[in-house]
Amino acid sequence: MTKGKQSTSAVSLRGRDFLSVDDLTKLEINSLLDLAEEIKLHPKKFSAALKGKILALIFEKPSLRTRTSFTVAIDQLGGNCVDFPPGDLGFGRHESLYDVAKNLERMVDAVMIRTFAQETVVSFANFASIPVINGLTDHEHPCQAIADFLTIREHNKNFKQLKLTYVGDGNNVSHSLMLMAGKLGATLHVATPEHYEPNSDVVTRARALAEESGGSIVITHDPAEAARDAYVIYTDTWTSMGQEGEAQSRHEAFKGFQVNRELLSKARPDAMFMHCLPAHRGEEVTNDVIDSPQSVVFEEAENRVHVQKAILYALLKS
Repeated sequence: MTKGKQSTSAVSLRGRDFLSVDDLTKLEINSLLDLAEEIKLHPKKFSAALKGKILALIFEKPSLRTRTSFTVAIDQLGGNCVDFPPGDLGFGRHESLYDVAKNLERMVDAVMIRTFAQETVVSFANFASIPVINGLTDHEHPCQAIADFLTIREHNKNFKQLKLTYVGDGNNVSHSLMLMAGKLGATLHVATPEHYEPNSDVVTRARALAEESGGSIVITHDPAEAARDAYVIYTDTWTSMGQEGEAQSRHEAFKGFQVNRELLSKARPDAMFMHCLPAHRGEEVTNDVIDSPQSVVFEEAENRVHVQKAILYALLKS
């Protein structure tokens, strides 16, 4: 978060940006989780909290959960949104990123961007005087990670004593999960095929955070060992948007990293299965896992709404 001074109130992030999990302190993350729980339990209490506020939604990538959750969130907080679907703005083609930022800062109260490069949201935030939220980039998916840990915490508040496991591509989701685990003192094992590991700088940063908080970050190429005695088994698509040309080679590389009943059986009997969605059923996860009683994927999806409300409230509430 780059704008404004840090508030003495743990939950107030007014005027700041949310571009990365690493923008938040441990206290701020826990405060957001507490606020999201409160909003989820008492939605009417917050129904006019952001009356008159306007959120701009910019999408360079298609979206179901991000678009819906932010639209519903600002509406149920009493505000409104302006939605720019993929192709409408065309950063650098129709209009410069700087000009879009300087226009919107005079018309709306905050901007959410779902795009490809992390540099896009960072630059936009530097240009705009209003809060900017990272709705997803190729480098991070911070709002998703907050919703993920809210879901885990709802099932077990002692998650710091449990083993959490991510199996699959070392992508944006894995980056945000590692940073969250590092901030909150959790133990996270990340199992990827060789050459598909998470970004080394993110791993280094997450491990440094974990050392301070009492957690740990383990990177491995053995999904079975990573899954052993885990409380959470998390996966994501093997081929993300923009990687379609690598689909065949990725499918070959990830064959042994499918979350199926055999892999899930190595986890704890009460283990949860998580996925940020969309899921490619039959690839990274089988139907009998994602549709099983152990799956909480739709709880995760719902929690995106409550977390987006908490983020918007913290950034915009006077």
